[in-house]
Amino acid sequence: MYVATLISDPKRANLTAEIASSATVMLGGKGVKWLCENVACDIELDTKPADFESVWQALQERKIDLVIQPAAGRRKKVLLADMDSTMIEQECIDELAAEAGVGEEVAVITARAMNGELEFNEALLERVRLLKGLPVGMIAHVLKTRITLMPGGLELLATMKRNGAYCALVSGGFVDFTSAIAERLGFDENRANTLLQEAGRLSGKPGLPILGREAKVQALNDIVARRDLQTTDVIAVGDGANDLGMLQLAGCGVALHAKPVVAAQTNVRLNFADLTGLLYLQGYAQDEIIAS
Repeated sequence: MYVATLISDPKRANLTAEIASSATVMLGGKGVKWLCENVACDIELDTKPADFESVWQALQERKIDLVIQPAAGRRKKVLLADMDSTMIEQECIDELAAEAGVGEEVAVITARAMNGELEFNEALLERVRLLKGLPVGMIAHVLKTRITLMPGGLELLATMKRNGAYCALVSGGFVDFTSAIAERLGFDENRANTLLQEAGRLSGKPGLPILGREAKVQALNDIVARRDLQTTDVIAVGDGANDLGMLQLAGCGVALHAKPVVAAQTNVRLNFADLTGLLYLQGYAQDEIIAS
């Protein structure tokens, strides 16, 4: 048995009964189960339809996401999440760079690294070098004035934790930011790189070894081993090339508003939903979601 989940952006709420019924017919489904009126619904399927891509494309044109997955084992016991442009709406290093006067230069490097055009470690070293001399206090300033949470994150964490899930924030960014975001959202642990300091200013060097793509895979393996679980028990979410390893290993790897290179290599793509979409993918209904 399979289940098709249709999800729209809650701010748009444009998933109408007509669209859901039409999708049911195109997919050969057995009827609609609403998870949240005009936002998300499930359609039960006996088999995975051969023309998935054509239906997916038709729904994308209406700004609605479609994911088909096995009906069994949807609810996950671990959430593994990227931070930048995933749990928050910004790239922290780009925001720091803007304060240092090198915002455009760093943003170009970040974009190329997240698209898989540059090797992650080299890109990180170059970007951190450009931050040399920035007062350490600027980190707190950026957190306070420039960083905003991705919509749906508070609900995602609260609901999954209420249902016994373990939540980890794993970032190629910096612990100065992940520790604050993890505390704000309620993550059980966070892993990230460190920004070295000298006399109250950034030294222009990160701590070694650099945590990149493989560190996220290692985090997933560490957590499931420690909790006596399987990789199929994990839902992972990210948007950049350094997230691909964990997205491909997790039972449900979600490319959220992802870079093209990431979307092309993942089976679960959410281009319009916010982070509550990860709850609907697991079959949570609106009345089960804990409001922020």
